[in-house]
Amino acid sequence: MRFDVADPLLWWPRGRGPQNLYDCRVRLYRHGELMDAVVFTHGIRTIRLERTELTDDAGGGAFLFQVNGTPLFVLGTNWAPLDAYHSRDRARVDRAMELAVEIGCNMIRCWGGNVYESDRFYDLCDRTGILVWQDFAMACGIYPQDEAFQEVIRREAVAVVRRLRSHACLALWAGDNECDASHLWGASGVDPNTNVLTRRVLPEVLRNEDPGRPYLPSSPYIGPEAMEHGTRWLVEDHLWGPRDYYKGEYYTSALCKFASEIGYHGCPEPATLREFLSEDKVWPYADNEEWRLHATSPVPGVDLYDYRVELMANQVRVLFGRIPEGLEEFAYASQASQAEAMKFFIEMFRSQKWRRTGIIWWNLLDGWPQFSDAVVDYYFRRKRAFRAIQRAQSPLLMAFREPEQGMQELVLCSDIPRAIQLEFSVRDMDTGEVLTVGEASVDADSVATVHRLPYRSDRRRLLLIEWSGGGLTGWSHYLSGQPPFDLRWYRAHMDELDRRA
Repeated sequence: MRFDVADPLLWWPRGRGPQNLYDCRVRLYRHGELMDAVVFTHGIRTIRLERTELTDDAGGGAFLFQVNGTPLFVLGTNWAPLDAYHSRDRARVDRAMELAVEIGCNMIRCWGGNVYESDRFYDLCDRTGILVWQDFAMACGIYPQDEAFQEVIRREAVAVVRRLRSHACLALWAGDNECDASHLWGASGVDPNTNVLTRRVLPEVLRNEDPGRPYLPSSPYIGPEAMEHGTRWLVEDHLWGPRDYYKGEYYTSALCKFASEIGYHGCPEPATLREFLSEDKVWPYADNEEWRLHATSPVPGVDLYDYRVELMANQVRVLFGRIPEGLEEFAYASQASQAEAMKFFIEMFRSQKWRRTGIIWWNLLDGWPQFSDAVVDYYFRRKRAFRAIQRAQSPLLMAFREPEQGMQELVLCSDIPRAIQLEFSVRDMDTGEVLTVGEASVDADSVATVHRLPYRSDRRRLLLIEWSGGGLTGWSHYLSGQPPFDLRWYRAHMDELDRRA
């Protein structure tokens, strides 16, 4: 049945407008007798994904969500299982969603290695205005192609789509997580475009059950053009790479318009480690089988992920030039390196709006006690990256672009649907010197360059950026110069900034 709604109150994502939801009741009659009825909420909105297969060196192509005809810059997080025992997921979902709202996300990607979330999760996303990118539950592998397995996937997809399709928050169906990429790992020689599950079975289900919603065959999607020209030019990609210095060439030279995975390790608080490690295994980290076990290495010496503990330590070594000798200092340094990395990734993408169109970082919350990229651990203790991301995802942000030819641009990034005028200053926290002060403006939902400063790579300093205007105030910091930085110097300045937060 089709019917018109005069002057509908639209549902909008967070930060773009209200989350108007209609209370709906549908009754089914046969010969005047009531046979069935259902009551639900429904949000009226349109959603479209402008998408090409590839970008280019100049930033061409498209991967852009539009809601109610309005472009949306996506700031989101990947959503992994809330608990290793899925019977406990429901008890954690409200608190997890509060974190997603507080940190400033407008999208959650339900990752293909996940379980399908509870109705409560999608109801909360409807109410809070957080869009959902929903992977079908396949990840990181080449799945069977026979008719029996196709039928299993078809039945599963029909059930999932029928359960979720009425939610206003649901923005995208994706066929899987990294299964296209899996076809290219290890030189299997199989073209991912021959995957009948994501190229035929799932599209047929969606055509019948939810034809108006965007569909992406895989994340990242490696279509025929990418097979011909190369994956460097994928318009949407997962940026993991060597996991070295977060300002390394791998990250800064990435061409994708949209990153749907990117992350950096951060050690949990010492109090958390003492909850899940044996007393004699809390420290040191090196050659520690319990650290390896809780760093996603269930078969020590055999598993693919034995390297992750040393990777975390190396990220500390790169930024601060040394590995701290004690647990408390190590945990702080690791969390600091994660916070600086996540802050940089988000600011890099936002400062290039609309050349870039979104970033979904990995990830919000651990589902079991571990060493990971999550910014909140299993016990809901927040790492330093939580506040760094929260500031980087604020609707109004001032940040430095990376230097070019000895100069650095200070930019004003706005996700606010109106023009903004403000006053700003930049101060050297070592000397107290005010490097610049002025007024700036930015158009609605855009980015503007407001000042340029000279840059020296051999001069290490921490700059404080402050702004106020349009009823908004904010601050951020910039770690200027090349690593390694002195950890005690860094911590003294960050303690000062923590007190103002």
